Amino acid sequence: MPELPEVEVMRRDLEKEVVGRKIKTVEVSGSRSIRRHKQKKDFIAALEGHKIVSVARRGKYLVIRLDGPEALVVHLGMSGQLLRAKSAREKAPKHTHVVITFTQGGLVRFVDPRTFGEMFVAPFDDLEEQVEELAHLGLDPLETALNWELFGRMLADRKMRLKALLMDQKFIAGIGNIYSDEILFQAGLRWDRMSDSLSQQEVRRLYRAIIETLQDAVKHRGSSLADEQYRDLFGQLGGYQHHHQVYDREGESCPRCRRQLVRARFSNRSTFFCESCQV
Repeated sequence: MPELPEVEVMRRDLEKEVVGRKIKTVEVSGSRSIRRHKQKKDFIAALEGHKIVSVARRGKYLVIRLDGPEALVVHLGMSGQLLRAKSAREKAPKHTHVVITFTQGGLVRFVDPRTFGEMFVAPFDDLEEQVEELAHLGLDPLETALNWELFGRMLADRKMRLKALLMDQKFIAGIGNIYSDEILFQAGLRWDRMSDSLSQQEVRRLYRAIIETLQDAVKHRGSSLADEQYRDLFGQLGGYQHHHQVYDREGESCPRCRRQLVRARFSNRSTFFCESCQV
């Protein structure tokens, strides 16, 4: 599933490419992708004729503001992609479910093989009331500045295993399996340490690791794994997977101590770490 860095890359791409463009037509071939709307025509009517004025991100959600009172909300799910094309003559990828064409030319396709992603239109001013998932999002580590003392109190109050807490969208919005492993390695902390057991120095290391890891991942345009399902707006793969320190590197040497990296099971997922460096 795309995490915060991948969605932030997509947000920045969309901001450059579609803001100011007017939507000419919308085609929907997969009703599951717009499942919050009872009928396709409602979704289409809410978009056609409107201009895109801004693109924001809330956790793993894209919020595309229209020139009326509403916004198009996009969640990429497990395998969703937004792909720009210069014209309809460019062959549409398999599993294209929604096509948005602009009056100035060009179009954006929503492609989603596994159909866990979705698009829907909702009132912009009432998004938190209308969309429960957005109402309870935690802090955004790229948007919300915290001092480490406040962050430390937040950690101590939750009393959870660190990996579970980092992936809790009500605590921090946007971090998933990949980046929680990378952040904890950078901070030198085990995935199963309790959040209320950290020293002041460890709190500082963790906070710095969150910010630096996510910023670095955005700089390298996100992570594309072996399935290559994450691609940016232009269909290009991300590059941060080449900089992963521990994720999916079981049996390889730790970049710090050269001990063998290991894998553990956590909530039906794999978690990767160094038993020597992370304490």
